[in-house]
Formats: sequence, C-alpha cells, structure tokens
Amino acid sequence: MPAPDSDQKASRNDPWSASFWTGRRVLITGHTGFIGGWLSLALLELGADVHGIALPPPGTPSLFAASGLESRLAHRIVDLRDLDPTRQAVREAMPEIVFHLAAQPIVRQARQQPVESFATNVMGTVHLLEALRGTDSVRGLVAFTTDKVYRNREWHWAYRESDELGGVEPYGASKVGTEQALDAYRSSYFQRPRRIAVATIRAGNVVGGGDWAADRLVPDAMRAFAAGETLSIRRPHSVRPWQHVLEAVDATLLLGRLTLEQPELADQAWNFGPREEDRQTVGWIADRLAAAWPGGSWRHEPDEGGYEAGLLAVSSDKARSLLGWSPRWGVAQAIDNSVAWYRRWHQGEDATALVREQIGAYRQ
Repeated sequence: MPAPDSDQKASRNDPWSASFWTGRRVLITGHTGFIGGWLSLALLELGADVHGIALPPPGTPSLFAASGLESRLAHRIVDLRDLDPTRQAVREAMPEIVFHLAAQPIVRQARQQPVESFATNVMGTVHLLEALRGTDSVRGLVAFTTDKVYRNREWHWAYRESDELGGVEPYGASKVGTEQALDAYRSSYFQRPRRIAVATIRAGNVVGGGDWAADRLVPDAMRAFAAGETLSIRRPHSVRPWQHVLEAVDATLLLGRLTLEQPELADQAWNFGPREEDRQTVGWIADRLAAAWPGGSWRHEPDEGGYEAGLLAVSSDKARSLLGWSPRWGVAQAIDNSVAWYRRWHQGEDATALVREQIGAYRQ
C-alpha cells in the first residue's frame, strides 16, 4: 500500500497509556516466544485483557516459563497450521486488536526445514487471517514480518517500505509470502463491509533479555559465557540493524493503538530500525557482549554454508515522519541492558521484575 499523503500524520497519543489499554481485549499469537513474551508482559502491566495462542516454548529456559505467563493471561496451545482450532481460539478470545508474532523465526532452521517454515509463516498467517475474517470483534491487526523481506542488493543505504520485496533463501521468501497474504486479505476482505486495519512491522535484529533461541548472536553468547566457553562467530563483518526488544514493543503498541484511532494511517507496512550510527557489525556486537560479561570471549569460525546478507539496514524515515517514532536506546545501551538482564537472571533475580525495571527505564 502506498504511503499516505504528507499531511496525514499520527496524533501524538502515548502508546503506553494505561487509559487506552486497560480492559481492552487483545490476542497475541506467539506469546510463548521472545518478543511475544515482552509484549505480553507490557500489555499486562498496562491493564489489557490479554489472550495468547501459540505452540509451547521451543525449549528450556524460556521467558514464558520464567515469568509465569501461563497463569497471568488466557493461554491456549494452538498450531496456526491447523485452521479449525485457530478459528475456534480466535472466536473464543473475541479480541479487538490482534498482534501476530507466531512464526518460525530462525534463518538457519528455515534452510534446514523449508517446508515447516513456509507452512508456519505463510499458511499459519493465512489461517489466522481467515479466522479474523469470521470474527466480528476484530478491528486491528499488527503483524511482524522481518527486515529480510527486501530483495537484498548489498546496498550501502537502508531499505524503504517502497523497495522491492524478494527472498533468496527460505526464511526471507516465507516472510515475503506472509506480506503478500496480508496484502491480499487487506485489499480483498478487510476494507468493506467491515474495516480491519492491517499494519505490518519490518523490524531490525531484536535483542534483549529472555531470548534463548538457538542460532541468534546474543542468546548464543549468553549461553557460552555462562558456561565459561568461547562464543563462535561465523561472519563477524556482517552488518545488521540491531535494536532492543523494547523498541519493537513500543512500535507494536503504537501501531496497535493507531489501528483503532487512525486506521487509514496504520493500514500499511512500516520499518522500525535503529539510527544509522547504530548499525554495527557482528564482530562489534560480540566485542560489546564480551566486554559486558566478565571473562567473555569470542572467536571466528568461518561457515560458508547457506546464504546470509553481508549488509542489511532498514530506514525508519516514514515512521519518524508520520508517526513521530524514533528509537530511544542506542545499540551500546541495547547490548549492555541485554547482558545485564541475563547476568541478573543467572544470579537468581525474577524475570518479570527485570522486564518491569527495564520497561520503566525505557519509558523515562
């Protein structure tokens, strides 16, 4: 969808306003995951009536288990690859706003298991959209895709929402398929007779405490350092748009509110990434991680199997201009806060209290 006219901008309402979220019924797919867990905890703190559908956490530990989310929201185990259970769960939740984060999110896993990744990311999204089409309570949908939906040309400038989409490996291609499914339902079913505003988020590389996924730099580093081992890095010179998970949560809450208050503006794709000076190499991030964890170290172990972009960046100019959004924490602060979260959790501190503390610091 094309960008709105320049005079169409978001009002500066606080996306973290408890007066907006208190009692509002929301559904989160993928609430057992990393970003979904942070979003769930934030919405619970703001007083929302939170419902979640997802597969069980992929492993132990998990933020979902560590924060006791199962007992704090309406939790259902649902596989979005199954249409009928998805329909039933959505109808039972009767949400006003849906946040879609359920996905197979790991690039290397998608290369190893492409059928599962396409089924989850594309058909799982189609099944959710079909369920929303038959649920009258829904007015807004905010769906996560990825910065990797852009056809990567190794440009030295950041991709904008108007740039060509295209995946050259299974993960990126599956997320392009997700975007196309969202576009198709937006234009075919969600304009008339009932409007559902569909906002998609193309975020950068999200980091933060409570992520224990395999084949991600920060959780791999935290596992290695906690065990007294050296972190192995495949491509230290690759550049990525690193940002703290609270930047993604902030953008999600903002778009969720706008789907109700300014649906014509919200109803399109949005990039949310760091400032240009905060795009750093994998090696720079590894150095920062090691410096923040006593005794931390890393080594380069080349692995040429599979495709990975050397340079990837997204422009948040549209979000800054039309939504008034900009990141609050630079990359150094994002990494330092992430390591502090893990270190304190390993020392026995409560996961939920650590999330609350960092939310408070972010909002100051």
